[in-house]
Amino acid sequence: MLNISKNSISQEFDKSRFGIFKNLENRNYGKNVLRFILAFVVLSILFTFIPWTQNIRGNGTMTTLGPAQRPQTVHSIIAGRIEKWFVREGDFVKKGDTILFISEIKDAYFDPNLLQRTQSQLKAKENSVQSYMNKVKSLDNQVDALVQTSKLKIEQASNKLNQAHLKVTSDSISYQVAKTNYFIAQRQYARLEKLYKDGLKSLTDLENRKLTLQKTNAELIKTENDLLSSKNSVINSRVELNSIRYQYADKVAKSESEKSTAMSDMYNTETEVTKLQNQYMNFSVRTGLYYITSPQSGYITKTLQTGLGETIKEGEDIVSIMPEKYSLAVSLYVKPIDLPLVRKGQKVRIQFDGWPAIVFSGWPNTSYGTFGGKIFAIDNFTSDNGKYRILIEPDSEDHPWPKALRVGAGAKNMLLLKDVPIWYELWRQINGFPPDFYTGLSMSKTNENEAI
Repeated sequence: MLNISKNSISQEFDKSRFGIFKNLENRNYGKNVLRFILAFVVLSILFTFIPWTQNIRGNGTMTTLGPAQRPQTVHSIIAGRIEKWFVREGDFVKKGDTILFISEIKDAYFDPNLLQRTQSQLKAKENSVQSYMNKVKSLDNQVDALVQTSKLKIEQASNKLNQAHLKVTSDSISYQVAKTNYFIAQRQYARLEKLYKDGLKSLTDLENRKLTLQKTNAELIKTENDLLSSKNSVINSRVELNSIRYQYADKVAKSESEKSTAMSDMYNTETEVTKLQNQYMNFSVRTGLYYITSPQSGYITKTLQTGLGETIKEGEDIVSIMPEKYSLAVSLYVKPIDLPLVRKGQKVRIQFDGWPAIVFSGWPNTSYGTFGGKIFAIDNFTSDNGKYRILIEPDSEDHPWPKALRVGAGAKNMLLLKDVPIWYELWRQINGFPPDFYTGLSMSKTNENEAI
């Protein structure tokens, strides 16, 4: 084998040149290592009893306390074409100021006189309704007059029928009298005729008696005719009475039918009037929607539609407005494991982006360290990221938040909890318990007992 080393393998190796061999030859070296390990373990155990402040950390963004204070998007209620802009990005607008003017793009609303024409149609239909109402009133009066006239006619015919009945009674009595007189005259004539045959009466007496008999017979026939005529009058009166009833019932029915038709036409016209009123109001409102105005005072942050002549759809976003007055807040998310110890009113320390947590003497106006806050609201359900959203407001007892903060800026948050030994925190982290787990359980049980 080729030997390229300067050391000879045949010669004895010099251990004195290496310090590690000297340490190995020292008998106390192993004891020192053991003492070091034992001391390290003891110190580690003692270290676990050092107090540790439990905390919850999270990243959030700047927002506002109320929904109405957050950036508002202005929509176009109707479709149209952009004709003129009245604002630019960054401009301050008051409530009601005109932002944009759009023109009509639907052919149903192209007529410039559409509103006036609709109003004319509305007035014509309203006049028709009034005409139908007058007709209904006239027919009501006509029906009332017919009813009153029919009552009078029926009463008149009833009286005539009663008179006919009385006439029949009177003629019946006259007929019975004439009939009795005729029977008496017959008997007298028969007796006189016998006396004439016996020679006791003259022919003149017989002829006079016969004449009397003929007169009574004529009177009987006359009274009988009168009786029959009276009965016919009764029948005619009844027919007339029924005719009057049917006649006026038919007239009243026709008037009622005309009244119903007029009322139906009136209701249909009123329906058309209502439709025209809705159309007129829709046209009036739509005309006012050509000018898109600001719903509140604030700053134009972004124009979502830009070009003149550009067509926008119904409900499409146009501009975004940041309200003039708003209250800043921090929105952050915490894990479900940390939620049991988060409570409303709890104080939080916040570090804003652009404001360092360490105070620098060269930046006295921007370096305040962390800022104080209080939990304002806690969501009752998880967000899309599986965490719970918490809303934090400024702490009035701490330094005020920087005025230069804007919505959307980043923030780091830290919720300080109670002090516990390090071993407890390590044990908690390994087992997945939330901070103050047992305390939270006892508090919940206490609240349940109080509620009971």
